Amino acid sequence: MRQHARLDVLRHNGSRRRSRFLLRPGGEGGGRGSGFRLLRMTTSRLRQTVTELAADRFTGRRVGTAGGRAAAAWLGEQLRAIGATVTTDEFPVVVRELYRTPSLRLGERELVHRRDFAEHLASADLPAPRTGELVTATADRLGGRWVLAPDLGVSARATRDGAAGLLVPRGTDEAGWMPKMITGPPSGELPVLAVRAELHRRLTTGESVTASMPLRAVEVVGSNVHGRLREPGEVDVLLTAHFDGVGDDPGQRLPAAADNASGVAVVLEAARQLTGSLPGGIGLAVAFLDAEEAGARGSAHHAPTVPSGTVVLNVDGAARLGEAAAVEAGGPAHALLAALDQAGRTTGVPLRAGAMPSDNRRYAAAGLAAAGIGMGMPGYQTPAETPDRVETETLAAATRLVVAAVQELARRARG
Repeated sequence: MRQHARLDVLRHNGSRRRSRFLLRPGGEGGGRGSGFRLLRMTTSRLRQTVTELAADRFTGRRVGTAGGRAAAAWLGEQLRAIGATVTTDEFPVVVRELYRTPSLRLGERELVHRRDFAEHLASADLPAPRTGELVTATADRLGGRWVLAPDLGVSARATRDGAAGLLVPRGTDEAGWMPKMITGPPSGELPVLAVRAELHRRLTTGESVTASMPLRAVEVVGSNVHGRLREPGEVDVLLTAHFDGVGDDPGQRLPAAADNASGVAVVLEAARQLTGSLPGGIGLAVAFLDAEEAGARGSAHHAPTVPSGTVVLNVDGAARLGEAAAVEAGGPAHALLAALDQAGRTTGVPLRAGAMPSDNRRYAAAGLAAAGIGMGMPGYQTPAETPDRVETETLAAATRLVVAAVQELARRARG
């Protein structure tokens, strides 16, 4: 991360209530009554977008799936509806995919996937259950046995000895879930299961272990969705958010409402509010990016094609504001940070410098002024990441912040 300026936490006492009406460029929209009507329309659209993208038909929106492609098509329709010229571009991606629900049984006890154990991305494919005695990594003989290991350091010996596989510890989130990932280290030669750390500590050697891990690497095609709303001028602003999720498990929904249906909703609504009201000479475009969950491949594909001088605002997570929004800036971002700082003061949205390891880093690495904004992801990459956990006020706050930041960039560009 290249941080070019420090952004302090801004409390802006007393400004939150006033800023609730800053929902479109140019002011409150003609008084208190119209302000509330506009607020209701805005929040309704924001919630509708989150709910729609988290719906069953999009199956968690993993890159390369039918659900992911359907989500991209739906987003293209939404951009056209607000007047954008829409294009797409495709690129190859490799992800790890569970093609059946994995299993783990200790003696007669059947453990629960994603609660008690989960796939380790270094695992070899194990389609059928394999049974063996549980031993520690220091046992004299590992052949045909499941190895209770502190980490992957024992892999070489276990592979050489013909072990059945490895059980390694892994933490959970605050609700006891093991978040899903679809990209990581290359697969090894042994099956590897990640077991809840507290349970891993209590396992005893000599127990019978039966496990399967139907996990494979698949090559798929990702597709970014681009919308051009205003032609480039003195400043060209690109609003971005990734629309993909990690995808459903076999037989279990992962709605991906916070990460990142919430960010997509904010970018779409901000673009709607900005497109007809920015002054002349200010360009505006939107990129809804695929495959962020697979190593930010969508932005890596797009960033080198973006013209020099473009200013990029990326929203990844706008579901729970908490104390402050996290902002990370990279590239030549002095003016962008100043605009965000002023936008935070104008809208009453508190900001702090914080790591945002998302698509913004790909644009910054390409030499563009880029900032990532994050406002929380409850249920991150688990079945608990549902639309009801996305806070309406946070969606509205993120939209106010993005709109005000772009307005401030335009004001500064025009002197």
